[in-house]
This record gives sequence, C-alpha cells and structure tokens, in this order.
Amino acid sequence: MPAPIDLYYWPTPNGWKITIALEEMGLPYVVHHVDIGAGEQFEPAFLKIAPNNRMPAIVDPEGPDGAPVPIFESGAILQYLARKTGQFCGPTERDRIAVDQWLMWQMGGLGPMAGQAHHFLHYAPTMDPPQDLPYPKDRYRAEVGRLYGVLDRQLSGKAWVAGDFLSIADFAIWPWAQGWERQEQSLEDKPDLARWLAAMAARPAVIRGKAVGQDRRKSGPMTKAEQEVLFGTRR
Repeated sequence: MPAPIDLYYWPTPNGWKITIALEEMGLPYVVHHVDIGAGEQFEPAFLKIAPNNRMPAIVDPEGPDGAPVPIFESGAILQYLARKTGQFCGPTERDRIAVDQWLMWQMGGLGPMAGQAHHFLHYAPTMDPPQDLPYPKDRYRAEVGRLYGVLDRQLSGKAWVAGDFLSIADFAIWPWAQGWERQEQSLEDKPDLARWLAAMAARPAVIRGKAVGQDRRKSGPMTKAEQEVLFGTRR
C-alpha cells in the first residue's frame, strides 16, 4: 500500500479534479483544508508547496526515486498521478496526445472562462459597491457557450472526452462543466455533453471526490473581507 498523499485542498472545481482522480485511482490521501476565503493560501508553509498561492497542491512522500515531491497546478498534478499509477492517461501514444490536448483545453480555456463567468455573473454584482457589468457578463457567458459547443462535438460518438477510455481529461473538465446552469448555459442543443455529464456524475468515485469537504463550502454571499482576500490586491 503506498504512503498517503498529502492533499492541500478546498472544495472548488479545481480541488475536485484531484479528489476525483485520487478516488478513481484508488490512492490513499490525507486532506489539509486550505480556506481560501480566510487567506490560508498565503501562509508561508503553504507557499513553500504552492508558490502561486493557489490550491490544490500535493506532496507525495513517495515521489521520484522515493523522495518526497511537492506539486502545484491541478493539471500538473493530474499528469503526475497518471504517470505514477499508469492509469487514465490513455493506452497508446496517440491516446495520450488526445488526453493532453483536452487537459490543456480545460486548463487554458474552459477553466479560466467559466471562472470569469462565475465571477461576473454571481460575485461581482454582490460586491461593495456592486459591479453589475453587462459587457463581461455577456462576453464570458458567450465564450463558455462556445466552448461547450466544442466539447459536445468532441463527445459525439465517444464515451469519454479523449475517446473510448476514461482519462484525466474527464477528471479535469467535469468539475467545471457540471456547473453549466450557474454559468447560464443550456444543454438542449448539446445532447452528447448532457450524456457525458450524467455518466460522470453517476460514477461512485466522482461522487466521493466531489463530497470531500462539501460541508465547508459556503452557500451564501461572501463577506467584504472574503471578497478582499479573493478578489483584492493581496498577493
């Protein structure tokens, strides 16, 4: 049995990528909650692991050559875990290329665009003073819709994002795509995306991964202090 991986985590889409992967891979892990609303991502001990002050991050006590290794950035963590276990990265080199492409699509496209949609549609209007700005709301809503059209076409005739095999690309994309309603999107014209979302949501490991720390997830509006930590000038 491998030694447990230390996971520095908060229940957000980027955090869920890693808990889902760890659950799917059957790897033991210990959760260290990093309360991003309270500013715990700026604490010196965490910055030694994740210098960009973002979670998730991991420390694998059994890293390369048996030595511990810290890793930040969710995409890098997923690639490392896939290499470590030999799972969910595709059975052939062509498959691995497809996985990497769609993982990068999420990291550089869907994640940032959906994050901006969430911000301008839900957080900015509640700020003090309110920032209810039509242009960025329309811009990011439309771009997320375009990206979901790309994903729906990719899933046509495929069980999973990269092909007929489940991969870390699915683990990366689903936590963001499952929030399509909050992003003010529709699935009526995206049947393959709707099918894939349901298939992912029904997987026991996905259910377990998304449940980690869910009791800590705040449902009400942010306080002014939380807004300053998350959206202010602190670095």
